[in-house]
Amino acid sequence: MRLLDTLHLGIDSFAQYAMDDTTHWWHHSVHKVVTYVMPSILVVICVYWLARTAGKAIRENRINRIDRMSSIEDDNSPFTVGLFRFLHKYTWRQQSWLVAGAALSLPALYASLELPKNIINYAINSGHFPITVSGFSIEQVPFLFVLCSAFLVIIVISGGLKFAINLFKGKVAENLLRRFRILLHREWRRSGCPGGNAQLIPVLIQEIEPIGGFAGDIAVTPLFQGGTFLTILLFMFVQDPVLGAAAIALLPVQLAIIPRLQKKINVLSRDRVKQVRKLGASLDEPNVYGNRRYVKNVHDSFRVLQVIRIDIYRRKFLMKGLNNFLNHLSPFFFYTIGGYLVIDGNLSFGALVAVLGAHKDFASPLKELFRYYQTMEDVKVRYDEIQKFLINTAAGGEFEPIALTKDEPIPSSV
Repeated sequence: MRLLDTLHLGIDSFAQYAMDDTTHWWHHSVHKVVTYVMPSILVVICVYWLARTAGKAIRENRINRIDRMSSIEDDNSPFTVGLFRFLHKYTWRQQSWLVAGAALSLPALYASLELPKNIINYAINSGHFPITVSGFSIEQVPFLFVLCSAFLVIIVISGGLKFAINLFKGKVAENLLRRFRILLHREWRRSGCPGGNAQLIPVLIQEIEPIGGFAGDIAVTPLFQGGTFLTILLFMFVQDPVLGAAAIALLPVQLAIIPRLQKKINVLSRDRVKQVRKLGASLDEPNVYGNRRYVKNVHDSFRVLQVIRIDIYRRKFLMKGLNNFLNHLSPFFFYTIGGYLVIDGNLSFGALVAVLGAHKDFASPLKELFRYYQTMEDVKVRYDEIQKFLINTAAGGEFEPIALTKDEPIPSSV
């Protein structure tokens, strides 16, 4: 009991330190959940994810090294290395420029969040005019125009950087895709054209498209989207630590539920692809009048496809509905805690408005990071399949390409 009492006193002390005069019981309860319980859960989830990712990477590297040693004997082949080493070898210079552009965009993002607060607090909601700046006396309206013009400049710079990053990403992806096709075609010809054109064409056209798209995202997306997420979070914490904690209060729920639902949707999407192939095989059978087995197989495939699609719809819209609900629930904490701080005089009205505006863009980078992780897993599978294609077809085996369906993740833009 002494440990629980000490823990309770510690929570109360932290609450009193972060917010003076916490008198209302409801506010005290929400404050405890926001500043202590949910961040603790978030730390546990992040540690679990890091440990799981590290263990998975170690196992995959060990398996890939064993597979390369046992199955690929030609060290001159560019496909004997893993996916990330392959992309780094041919795109590291371009990736450096993308990383630099993403790093430059983050200060502009922070300025675009800070200026609206200053416009409200120091230009609109201030009675201390005229003010003196560098020896010049400025009235309220000209000062408002100066801040608004600065905000417009920041918006133009931020938009220009995003446009340049996205355009350069596309060039990197297309350049890598062209090089990939040349290397793959050369290896196929050097191996004696195994499998013929029938097996090579879907690989050259269909299979490597997502890998080329991922080449543009491999470095800039984690930096840009992760940097955007951390920049917005830092801005919220600077305005008030409690509002920053409120911004991530529901993040543990999203990290625990949303990826699991998306993973199941991806599994169902692949099941649908397999079922479509099975339907094609059934339709290819001789259609003899009165052949009950033929009709039964076709109708069974129709029924299974219907069940899979309904299951995909149910999980997809459940995930979207839950995600939208959690995103719209976060402002509850802002209005509750932030409103109390404004009334109590511990937070400016402009800071609260700026935090609410920043939160609109808070969920987007996290969503893009989830999509990046899903795309990375999909692309790694495709790259492994291309390695198997070069091995299996050379040995006289068959290769079954993986189709990219509209329900699976695709590379996104910044």
